[in-house]
Amino acid sequence: MQRLLAILLLIHVFILDAKTENTNLPMDSTKKETRISHRLSASGECGYVFPTDPFLEGDNARQKAINTYGAIHLAYTFRFKQNPLVERLYGNVYQGAGAAWYTFGNRRELGNPFMAYLLQGARIARLGKNLSLNYEWNLGLSWGWKPHSDENWYNVGMGSRLNAYINAGMGILWRLSERTELWTGATLSHFSNGNTNTPNSGINILGFRANLACTLAPAKERHPTSCDIAPPRFPRHVSYDVIFFGSWRRKEYYYYGERHSPNTYAVLGTSVSAMYNAGYKLRMGGALDIVYDASANEYARRDPSQEDGFAYSPPHEKIALGASGRIEFVMPIFTIGIGLGGNILYHGEDLKAFYQMLYLKIAITRSTFLHVGYRLQEFKDPNFLMFGFGFRLNNKYPAFTSHH
Repeated sequence: MQRLLAILLLIHVFILDAKTENTNLPMDSTKKETRISHRLSASGECGYVFPTDPFLEGDNARQKAINTYGAIHLAYTFRFKQNPLVERLYGNVYQGAGAAWYTFGNRRELGNPFMAYLLQGARIARLGKNLSLNYEWNLGLSWGWKPHSDENWYNVGMGSRLNAYINAGMGILWRLSERTELWTGATLSHFSNGNTNTPNSGINILGFRANLACTLAPAKERHPTSCDIAPPRFPRHVSYDVIFFGSWRRKEYYYYGERHSPNTYAVLGTSVSAMYNAGYKLRMGGALDIVYDASANEYARRDPSQEDGFAYSPPHEKIALGASGRIEFVMPIFTIGIGLGGNILYHGEDLKAFYQMLYLKIAITRSTFLHVGYRLQEFKDPNFLMFGFGFRLNNKYPAFTSHH
């Protein structure tokens, strides 16, 4: 499921190369073909591994702390060049896909994983004619890990060969020439399986990355420039998103002092949100969230008549209705959102939850999108991943014409 999703997302990026009218981009309605600026980049990265479990602290076969790492990245990115207002509104945004290889100095117990990911970056502030403060985020899948097992029992952090990869970075971008740019900055990354397997404490790293990008076909100068063109006034409005998602998870419990995780459980959900579109890049609002978690309240009561000594929860104790507040950062193709909420109608202690969400919406058409997210409880306990799709009602995001 995760590999299939990754392939679909990567294919989607390249489909948008030829079908940009389906994005949230302000487009030139007088042109049928979109001018794209293609780039290739290479990065080197190194940094610090946070000691989040005994294995990383040094309780491993080598009896040596795992506290440093190194990585190499290769990426393809593109910029929309048809409309000069894109640069002004979205900070010369770029997006694309990348691949990387990581080493933590302990291949036998941890592995040297590979990863594939989507990425997006843009300018935060101009610092000079050829200098700016930029951000970049990566989201994808990593594989090639050596997970916890009977033969690899020291590794109590990674429970899967396949894990999610989340990265965010901020740094300085130097424009070295018309075709080349150098980005250097700090990055923060997280690897985990989203509770699809156990154990799942994950790995968190802080690093320094240097990225050299080369534009393959620089766009010709246009007049007037983007700085001379004022964007149309944004029509503030309320839109409504309806999302359906599903996933699976594992759940640990202790029985006679031993930790067990015998089953895989389904998770299904839907949410309906009302979002106030405050501008080209910001939405905020609230949502009602309905979740069916097949693991909820399992093993909650002892029952000596059962073989394993537990009474399992009935279906009505697996459903919860929650309310959440949400903020979304809107960019071409991708929308990043965060949410905070709590269950208001539920049964059992497992669903008495204050939950947090980090999610990504990927535009398919003007009013439909893929939805990928991660939900936590109490800011620390992994809950489940969310894979799904959604559609938007009353979408009044403008599609305007620019004059070159």
